[in-house]
Amino acid sequence: MIDEITMKVHGDKIILAALAEDVTQEDVSTNCVLPGYKKGEAELLCKQDGVIAGLSVFARTFRLLDPAAEIELFAEDGAEVKKGQRLGLVRGDMRAILTGERTALNFLQRMSGIATATRAMVRLLAGSGLRLVDTRKTTPGLRLFEKYAVRAGGGGNHRYNLSDAVLLKDNHIGAAGGVKNAVAAAKRYASFATKVEVEVETTDMAREAAEAGADIIMLDNMTFEDMREAVRIIAGRAIVEISGNVTKENVARLKDIGADVVSCGAITHSAPVLDVSLKNLHAV
Repeated sequence: MIDEITMKVHGDKIILAALAEDVTQEDVSTNCVLPGYKKGEAELLCKQDGVIAGLSVFARTFRLLDPAAEIELFAEDGAEVKKGQRLGLVRGDMRAILTGERTALNFLQRMSGIATATRAMVRLLAGSGLRLVDTRKTTPGLRLFEKYAVRAGGGGNHRYNLSDAVLLKDNHIGAAGGVKNAVAAAKRYASFATKVEVEVETTDMAREAAEAGADIIMLDNMTFEDMREAVRIIAGRAIVEISGNVTKENVARLKDIGADVVSCGAITHSAPVLDVSLKNLHAV
């Protein structure tokens, strides 16, 4: 789960922004039927098979609305869950349960969908030595949660944001006047502890990046034959990453290329949600 300190420092802002989007003045539906405090309980149920992720975010949503809320969980992030499985109980002020329900479920469904998609792709790469990582193709404002969900699904994280590492893409290379110039400029500017990655589209660019001393070379949208040739040219001088239109339909074909990492935007930007629901709210 996302640890308590990270949640308070970063996660609470995300959750509170989502709640503020849902409640501009009041939750008029809830206030119609519950003019005052009444303690209640509801069940968190899984409605399809998948991998659960985001339970701490789900729980935190209710605790921000009702600090006395009690959330009992019967699964852990990263666990494979089944349709019909009882995942938890939420007890507390029924007004808070009703107001927070949609926001809490939106986070949990989105994160679980990403974890499920990631787990499926990790399995397709099993035995290859290739490590699956995400990209920055995340929902604006939700990167912390979505990248966490990738880890819960068994994947790894690429750089978190633009401050994490140097990644020289086609437009950076164009602005610098070529691969060699771009890598040299990066090594002059960045800290000695900062990795320098270069995105290349041809075997000639791969050779130039390796000779310039890039730490990581990303093979972007290259043919299988060119990727194999690029790996041969790089010859262990840099970590090799494969990227570009990686999907569950084609990822298994990357297993024998000889690369180290495969990055995939689809596991975050195109993952369908996992259906979960909060049901059977009643007074206790």
